[in-house]
Amino acid sequence: MSRVLALDHGAARCGCAVSDPSGTLASPLEAIARPDSPAGLEAVARLVSETGAERVVVGLPLTLRGEERSQAAAARAFAGRVAKAAGVPVELHDERLTTRQAEREPGRADEDSRAAAHLLESWLRTHATA
Repeated sequence: MSRVLALDHGAARCGCAVSDPSGTLASPLEAIARPDSPAGLEAVARLVSETGAERVVVGLPLTLRGEERSQAAAARAFAGRVAKAAGVPVELHDERLTTRQAEREPGRADEDSRAAAHLLESWLRTHATA
């Protein structure tokens, strides 16, 4: 498996986490401010390049019932912009409860990036090779 970058998209900040090359560990990175701005999107594309990520996973915020609301539409639009800017495959993955997990498990990284790490861990589990 190659490196995967996970993004927990928000209007003010975008949490970021990257996998190790084996696809086993997810490490939080520094969050990106204003990811929807041209500078923010450029920072995301640069992070893809710097980490050597060959895929990006964007958190899809769903309600507890699995329904999409306006935040999900914003995440879908962001994912499309990231795919175009970074030139790598981008997919969406259910991010339900990742923020709660990040709130409960303190760490050195910011909360948004810890949530991105939980998102990435979930994605890695569902894509693990046996």
